[in-house]
Amino acid sequence: MSSLAKVTVSGQVVKSPEKRFTEGNLAITSFMMDFGFEGQEKLIRVFTIGKLADRIADTIKKGQSVIVDGRLQTTTKNEAGVDKKITEINAQGIEIIEKSSQSYQQDTGGEDEVSSEDLIGEDEIPF
Repeated sequence: MSSLAKVTVSGQVVKSPEKRFTEGNLAITSFMMDFGFEGQEKLIRVFTIGKLADRIADTIKKGQSVIVDGRLQTTTKNEAGVDKKITEINAQGIEIIEKSSQSYQQDTGGEDEVSSEDLIGEDEIPF
């Protein structure tokens, strides 16, 4: 891993999630999302690991709008003798943007459930 930065990106899922497992049976789910503006397509691979990967694989579908919170990673892969840099997001949390938002967070041992009392209603926003 040659670089690392915290990011929050919103966009649309352009490729449905693919779930696979490591040799140690740890779930990894990845999908492609477009975060471009005004007709400019900007694609990035998003991946999740562990319990979050299990939840996302069964929930996120192509065409949905999402907000991804995670770490930006740039790695170098050697393909046919040529070094190729790949930038991707290691997602720690993903929120589906729809009328009834769903939010998923990486399990850090704390509470990951949000009650309806924790949410701010549209009539409570000051602007």
